[in-house]
Amino acid sequence: MAMAMVAPLYTWLLAAACSYGASSCENRSGSASPMGRRARRRLQRMGGAGSTLICSKQSYTSMLPDVASFCGSSLQGLSSCLSFEACPEYYSSKQSPLFGEGIFGLGLGSRPVRAARRQPKVAGAGNVLQSIRSGKALAIAIQPVREKTEKKKLITKPRRVVVTGMGVVSSLGHDADSFYSSLLAGRSGVSVIESFDCSEFPTRIAGEIKGFSTDGWVAPKFSRRMDKFMLYLLTAGKKALEDGGMSADVMGDLDKSKCGILIGSALGGMKVFNDAIEALRVSYRKMNPFCVPFATTNMGSAMLAMDLGWMGPNYSISTACATSNFCILSAANHILRGEADVMLSGGSDSAIIPIGLGGFIACRSLSQRNNAPHKASRPWDVDRDGFVMGEGAGVLLLEELEHAKDRGATIYAEFLGGSFTCDAYHMTEPHPEGAGISLCIENALAQAGVRKEDVNYVNAHATSTRAGDLQEYKALMKVFGQNPELKVNSTKSMIGHLLGAAGAVEAVATVQAIRTGWIHPTINVDNPEKEIDMNIIVGAQKERLDIKVALSNSFGFGGHNSSILFSPYVESNDN
Repeated sequence: MAMAMVAPLYTWLLAAACSYGASSCENRSGSASPMGRRARRRLQRMGGAGSTLICSKQSYTSMLPDVASFCGSSLQGLSSCLSFEACPEYYSSKQSPLFGEGIFGLGLGSRPVRAARRQPKVAGAGNVLQSIRSGKALAIAIQPVREKTEKKKLITKPRRVVVTGMGVVSSLGHDADSFYSSLLAGRSGVSVIESFDCSEFPTRIAGEIKGFSTDGWVAPKFSRRMDKFMLYLLTAGKKALEDGGMSADVMGDLDKSKCGILIGSALGGMKVFNDAIEALRVSYRKMNPFCVPFATTNMGSAMLAMDLGWMGPNYSISTACATSNFCILSAANHILRGEADVMLSGGSDSAIIPIGLGGFIACRSLSQRNNAPHKASRPWDVDRDGFVMGEGAGVLLLEELEHAKDRGATIYAEFLGGSFTCDAYHMTEPHPEGAGISLCIENALAQAGVRKEDVNYVNAHATSTRAGDLQEYKALMKVFGQNPELKVNSTKSMIGHLLGAAGAVEAVATVQAIRTGWIHPTINVDNPEKEIDMNIIVGAQKERLDIKVALSNSFGFGGHNSSILFSPYVESNDN
């Protein structure tokens, strides 16, 4: 290897050492030796001067042993210098330097240096050129090659991710405790829409948030301009920090470069964008200057980061109704890779406006049980007729375990892992055999290193659609059907479908189930499908359960599947 590298350099040294004179020292009449002719041809190919440039046989011969010695030795550890004196007649020559100007500008003389491209780089090449140009003796210093040393990797404990705070904005409450208390009581947050006149729509019900205030959470100047999805996001995010004990002193001690925000949205600022279109009908001058940034899905995370000064990973993910789970798993991965110590993650959506309601009605997705709103969302029930739109936000405060312990945080649960897959089947319909869902669950178990018999609670996606509920149930039975402890419920039976925020709000419910030891009921399953085993589905009453590992599913239009896993944090497992 060393000889292969040195051989081209050796040839170059021979040519250069024998070529400093403007004419031959001895063989001007053309009686050059064979070696001299080869050197001359090499120089001519390299664009050198047209004159015969051959050193005397004597100087050539005296130089050869040194060069041969150099080329025959190893590059490693070589610290001596090779010095070749130019021919005496070189100094009396009035011709220009051998290589001309611009050697490193890809030109020797007026032609490109093709031969030079094949030569290896030599330490001190700039000094070589300076010596040639100044007419001084050429000296090439070969730097010793450093021995390659293997860097020993420090053995460190794998990083773990825990949940230390939760924030929620929903039709059943605006903090994690009141929200979950309502769920345990089996209370429905679905009601008649009041924010606009929908009397002409076939669906007039939703899980609409009423009486929401941003006082103390969002500056008034932004409250008047922002879309609701951003207001929900900012409020839930700050409530998660408050719930996680992130006081002003704690926030001041954080490394802001290791704190990130990843809160997504399926539809973004639909109202801001719709209002801009209406204003454009009059004139572009009537448009809100914030209509573009406040309509994009990433701006909620960005605005929260500006408020907090957090400079770590910050972006949004939009994968329809699977958005939140994608965000939570991706945020956790930033912590596991050491790119962040703290992440706010989840989702937010607010699409209960005319264009949102009308769009889903056009898809024939929504329930029309307007006379009994609280009975409209009914997963796994024979009489279900579509899902109910909801709105709100859910945010988890994820933290690296040691970071959480160092600041004395209360640890609610441990995030174990998750997975994503795609059905690659249909825009709105699930795969008829639930193949993508089963694969997603199995991949999540494998990624987290969890045995399927250890999963005894599933917060299902279960939206109350004809095909979706059954396909998810079949996939769950395929994976966990042999587990006699398995319990499954649906949060959407009480709050409707929060679209991109659904997974995060359901993650809050899942963590609350781990904390309290109670799993909430699934309401309105009065006449279950014949395939459904009601010993597995949690019915109209809450149930006590010692959760080992909990699974939360979210699926979205486009065939997006997501599954994430939580468990109780057990301090004895730290080692």
